[in-house]
Amino acid sequence: MAAPGVWVPRPGRARTRPGPVPFQSGPKPERKAGHPLALGLDARARLVGAVRALLDVTGLDGASDAVRLAVVVLASRTPSETGVVEIRTSELGRWLGLSASYVASNVLPVLRRSGVVSVDTVEGEFGQDTGLECRVLPLWAAQDVVGHPLALEKKDLAVLLRLLEAVMAPGWTHRDGSITPVGLLGTRIGRGAATDRLALLLLVLEARETGRVRQCGGTVDTKRGRAAATVARLLGCKVSRGERVLERLEDRDLVRRVRLRTGSGLANRSRLMVPAVAAAHGHTGADDVREDRAEAPKPVFSEPDVAAGASEESGSEAEPQVSGVPVAGEADVADPDVTAALHTDHPSLVAPVPPLSLSRGSSGEGRGGYGDLPDRACLREDQATDSLDAVAECASPVAEVGPLRGEKPEESPVNGLEGQRAPGARAGGRPKASGWEQAQQRRVGLPADLRLRVALGPVSWLWEGLSGWQQDQVEAAARTELARLEGLLAQQGGAPRLLADRLADRLEETGGEALVTTPYGWLIRRGLVQRRSCSDRRCDDGIRLDTGGECENCRNVVHLRRARRARTGAEIDRELPGLSDDERRRVLEDRLREQAAIEAEDFVWRQEQARAEQARRDEASAVAQERAEREREAAAAADAVRQALACEDCGQQQAGGLCEGCGYRRRTEALTVEAGLVAATWAAVLDDPADVAAVTADVRASLAADIERTRREFLDSVEPGELDADPAGAASVLAFAALQAVEATLPEYRRSALGRLGRTEEAEAEARLAYRTEQGRRWFQHNPHGADAVAAATKAADAARERTAQYLLTVRLEQLREQAADRTAQAAAAPWTDRLTELAARPLDDEATRTVIA
Repeated sequence: MAAPGVWVPRPGRARTRPGPVPFQSGPKPERKAGHPLALGLDARARLVGAVRALLDVTGLDGASDAVRLAVVVLASRTPSETGVVEIRTSELGRWLGLSASYVASNVLPVLRRSGVVSVDTVEGEFGQDTGLECRVLPLWAAQDVVGHPLALEKKDLAVLLRLLEAVMAPGWTHRDGSITPVGLLGTRIGRGAATDRLALLLLVLEARETGRVRQCGGTVDTKRGRAAATVARLLGCKVSRGERVLERLEDRDLVRRVRLRTGSGLANRSRLMVPAVAAAHGHTGADDVREDRAEAPKPVFSEPDVAAGASEESGSEAEPQVSGVPVAGEADVADPDVTAALHTDHPSLVAPVPPLSLSRGSSGEGRGGYGDLPDRACLREDQATDSLDAVAECASPVAEVGPLRGEKPEESPVNGLEGQRAPGARAGGRPKASGWEQAQQRRVGLPADLRLRVALGPVSWLWEGLSGWQQDQVEAAARTELARLEGLLAQQGGAPRLLADRLADRLEETGGEALVTTPYGWLIRRGLVQRRSCSDRRCDDGIRLDTGGECENCRNVVHLRRARRARTGAEIDRELPGLSDDERRRVLEDRLREQAAIEAEDFVWRQEQARAEQARRDEASAVAQERAEREREAAAAADAVRQALACEDCGQQQAGGLCEGCGYRRRTEALTVEAGLVAATWAAVLDDPADVAAVTADVRASLAADIERTRREFLDSVEPGELDADPAGAASVLAFAALQAVEATLPEYRRSALGRLGRTEEAEAEARLAYRTEQGRRWFQHNPHGADAVAAATKAADAARERTAQYLLTVRLEQLREQAADRTAQAAAAPWTDRLTELAARPLDDEATRTVIA
């Protein structure tokens, strides 16, 4: 019989529902969090998309790596409920590896201007930004957008934060005793620290489980290498800077470049590895490194066809590159950084040779292909790696124009012999050019930049006729002109079309490309140069560059010139009537030339005056800067002297004349006196000093009780013996607590005084007068006792009463202060005879006693 609670199917009946799951005894296994660098495919994809979306925000264009990394750090610490990150400036600087002052002066202002992060600051004692409340606006705006890369859940933000802690955490010791260890780059601080941290974070996100980073494809700088180009594309910087970042990471053993080897034992491609990621996934990296560094078994013989054989079989998986272009595998892409001359001397082989058929009776004629051997030694080696043309075959000069046996050739045919290579030849078979020959190598097509291709399209035939150096100069000049034109246009992107139109117009003026005898000089001095017909920077041959229409300034110049010519002609007709047409034209031209010379002299004079004025301004600016520097030095010296002074009250050394605790005490005393005077304005007879003193004494006693209560609360809140380690600091803290207690009480005394003074006869009289005045306005004359009239009159009366109370408080406080000053002056100016008794009662020290006896 089945146990109770267990369902048993009847014979012949299909089971339609599952049975109960038996209870498993024992403790429930606990799942522990994995290593923060061991990301799954889905988590890595989400984080890569989110980080790239943050770094590609429009507001971060041209921002420094410190600013971009700060956005990522703030996004990782964003609470999913409020979206507001509370962090201190110094703590953000520790995340970035920078000082708090650098973050406050170079990072936070850029974040505010970018519009990517909203920053609210809490100012410290000296006005500096200490507490920050930041919100990453793109991350917060994408929370409700389905499918957005920044629409991260709470668990995604937690994974990103743990990843950043593993990469760059500065390390903490928490109150509960737990410790957050220092990240991989947590100790890297100073110049370039933010760049290194951002680069390592991006490399970790791009790394697979084996620690291998997919490198970028395409042509790269052969001097830098594909790994440096990959880092540069990740950071969006130049390859040279990417190489420096990669070298710094390699010095810390955080990134490793592993070279592969070919079947012939020569270095071929390189891999970019992140060992920490491999270790996090449980891969020690020994298998990968052993596979990368293992040399393939050397063949019995070497052939040109197999000299560059692959070291391993590449997988067929396709992953997106850094540049966003999918590449099927890496085996098909040779690394220019490690490409070398693969062709070596071949050992002599015994192979069947067919009978030679010499066409010209020369024994030096080369043989053709046989079996699996190539037709010539350079058949597969004469491929230009940086050209767009098809593979070009090279013909041996010995086979074509070789001399007969015994004849001395005019030129050495070493470069064309089988199995030999010129000393400066590359792996592609083309000899390297150096010096002037390298500068003269020309590019057949226009530059790869689309903007330059559009701009130089009308002069493509002239481009082909330039040397390599001339093409570089023309390309640089075209880039400069495009940048200048972009600055003149209201909408960006139209500069290439404008430059192309200019070159087409210039060619039409010349008569076509065939009439250009010196292409380089024509392009540099005529084609690419803007010709302004007036003083407007947007004018080019009388055409506005921004609108494409006629230049209005040029039309004004032409109109002025025509008006001047007509005016001069009228003067000639009036002064010299009866002149013939030729004589009139000659006189007119003479006078116009004289006027032009006068205007030129005036222009030169105005330029000289402007230069002299600029020189005077520069001199005055230099004098002002020198004076300001002297004032800063004097202020610094005075501040240094002041800082060396002892405290006037307690005698503490190096206190700047007044230590912190004594400064708090002075402010507390001044506020106590102020509170007593405020209370005396209504509670005492102003002309009676005794009554005023009694009121101020009551206020002082009340404030002393408040101060004592505040001190007791503070002492009860601290641990016993905590203040004994720093007595001076403890005294400062207690003095500051007393100051806060008085500052909190003073507004209450002021409000109470205003309320009492508002009920005086003067205030009531002003209120009644204001009430009647407002009630008698002409717009209330028809109904002076209506609701609107009464409400307006009551409001005016209250305002008048408040103004009168403020006035009375100010006047009475001024009167009390003057009386206190008079009493102090009278006490200081007491007669000498009145002070003799007091001085005689003072004891003399030993030195003074000896002086008197002597």
